[in-house]
Amino acid sequence: MQHTRRLLELMARLRHPQEGCPWDLRQDFASVAPYTLEEAYEVADAIAREDFDDLRLELGDLLLQVVFHAQMAQEAGLFDFEDVAAGICDKLLRRHPHVFAGAVFNTDAERSAAWEAAKAAERAERAPQGGVLAGVALALPALQRAQKLQQRAARVGFDWPDLAPVLDKLDEELAEVRDALAQGDRDAVADELGDLLFVMANLARHLKVDAEDALRRGNAKFERRFAYIEDALRDAGRQAEDCTLAELDALWDAAKAQGL
Repeated sequence: MQHTRRLLELMARLRHPQEGCPWDLRQDFASVAPYTLEEAYEVADAIAREDFDDLRLELGDLLLQVVFHAQMAQEAGLFDFEDVAAGICDKLLRRHPHVFAGAVFNTDAERSAAWEAAKAAERAERAPQGGVLAGVALALPALQRAQKLQQRAARVGFDWPDLAPVLDKLDEELAEVRDALAQGDRDAVADELGDLLFVMANLARHLKVDAEDALRRGNAKFERRFAYIEDALRDAGRQAEDCTLAELDALWDAAKAQGL
């Protein structure tokens, strides 16, 4: 705990009105928020790369973000770091009655239902008039937020019963994208693409696939194959700009054939 205490003291010094860092003193919750998101993604990136030394460092950077926000909140008389820690401790106790309160769940489904009930009670306490979709964070990546919105709606029965109608809806939305393109209406194209992506997220949910993870895999695959193209062209003393699309496609197919 001594290092936690030291970290809190360092952050307080950085925010000291007379002796602190000018940059840190200029910040507020809104200006720090993008850094908080960035650090969270860097934690996820270190995990994906299985670089655990880097993960240790990135977790420290993320912890600094928590401390930064808590320090600003303390200065404003809102809450402090101890309140943050107390809040998450209380939440862990509420959401794990089978560990801390003697409750018995016989199946994963029972545990999951109790977890969701606890979360729903917490949302109702924070926002008594909130609807089913209340509290799904706006700052989430759009695909992830789409799946969470769909999950919430599904809990009250607003969901397709199986995969077939989802696939039909996918065809319908793709046709509407084509229609908007044919009309040359850029706003309509953007709207229809949004609908198409939303249905894609729904398809992933029905297939029990995380849409964000699926897209990350697609991104990584594209990077690997494009790197193969660049390496092959470099070995041949050529550049991508000097090649025809057919030549680039042939190299892409070669990358696929090698399992990249």
